[in-house]
Amino acid sequence: MALCDIGLIGLGTMGSALSLNIAEKGFDIAVWNRRTKVTHAFKAEAGELADKIIATETYEELIAALKSPRAIILMVPAGGPVDDQIAQLRPLLDPEDMIIDAGNANFHNTRTRAASGEPFIGIGVSGGEDGARHGPSIMGGGPKESWDSVAHILEAISAKYEGQPCATWMGPDGAGHFVKAVHNGIEYADMQMIAEVYGIMRDGMGMDAAAIGGVFEAWNKGPLQSYLIEISGEVAKAIDPKTGGAMLDAIVDAAGQKGTGRWTAIEAQHLAAPVPAIEAAVAARNLSSRRDARALGEELFGAAPKHLPHETLSIDTLEQALIAGKILCYAQGFVMLSAASEEFQWSLPLPAIAEVWREGCIIRSAMLNDMSEALTEDPERNLMFAPYFSDHLKKNHGALRQVVAQAALHGLAAPALLSGLSYFDTMRTARGTANMIQGQRDFFGRHSFVHIDGSEGQHGPWAD
Repeated sequence: MALCDIGLIGLGTMGSALSLNIAEKGFDIAVWNRRTKVTHAFKAEAGELADKIIATETYEELIAALKSPRAIILMVPAGGPVDDQIAQLRPLLDPEDMIIDAGNANFHNTRTRAASGEPFIGIGVSGGEDGARHGPSIMGGGPKESWDSVAHILEAISAKYEGQPCATWMGPDGAGHFVKAVHNGIEYADMQMIAEVYGIMRDGMGMDAAAIGGVFEAWNKGPLQSYLIEISGEVAKAIDPKTGGAMLDAIVDAAGQKGTGRWTAIEAQHLAAPVPAIEAAVAARNLSSRRDARALGEELFGAAPKHLPHETLSIDTLEQALIAGKILCYAQGFVMLSAASEEFQWSLPLPAIAEVWREGCIIRSAMLNDMSEALTEDPERNLMFAPYFSDHLKKNHGALRQVVAQAALHGLAAPALLSGLSYFDTMRTARGTANMIQGQRDFFGRHSFVHIDGSEGQHGPWAD
């Protein structure tokens, strides 16, 4: 075999899938894993793609197998393992050789690594194992010339939307990993809202999992058409081979997380970018793990969920509420992207971000094409104010209000939907209640306030 086009370190689930994708698209790839037997087993099991793969046992073998200037993808756990790999590779590489971190890195770490000045890019890869194998959404960050040197490979392996690659350079240093983090934050909120609507159907309306699956399948043919709605239908209809009952009914209600949603919520606070639906979703996952405490609460206070009176809510009302909630959580995510773009001087291409998310990634949705068009018209405008989405909100926010109200009255937790509604109501209220907060701050700390006539540095009569 001739020298390979690219190298990859880390043959876990994602690394293996991505390597096969690269080979399938016609590129020769050299791979390395810390366990040599895994490396050789990977090549042995690659079938007809094995001829495109070189299995290496040392860093020196890996580097020698690559065309110069070299490019090596890291698919290892975020944090220390990435730094360890970089530290071991750099002394063996030529100055023009590039390292590509394709894991779920914290964008601050990516910025630090990029500051070394050595060729390095960080790319966010979304789509899970299936996406990595057949076409993920790829969000790149780093020097534009470094991205351009491998863009032909990354675009080839990415998902395609009507022939357009879902792989784009987002900006310098940590821009790609930041966009991926916000993607995951939106993912958290979207999943939580779906779970809340599932809970209302299950606990409030007495529907079984199969019937709920049928609802999701029907919704996936309308405005809510998306990957998450699609798989929610499949999950709800699946049968547990152990019990013969619904798979959903056999799954412990404690949600896992790898930290990216939490990073999004934390960074939103630093940026003063309001993302209440995402924050509520992160909190809900944390609460889900408190199973013993929740059991104690039910024993002490009685079970919260109560059946809704007949015809209190309809399936159509739930669909409309979820449409409104979905728009609001995406709007919050793009507001955060805009704030980061200004803070870090990235000039993030917001319309292109929506386009990259149209296929391959977890939050791919029929709405993203309209979001891209709205952001092209006015990238500074909150998506909820764009005509297409404001029309949807005018039509559907009443349903969201009904769902949240009935959920609260009947003990059905719906924190993300509630946070979305509160965000909507705050953003449609020209004069809110922060004047009281400013009055309080001035009273106890003489922090001053802006008078309604425009004069600044004012104090109330209590200051005397």
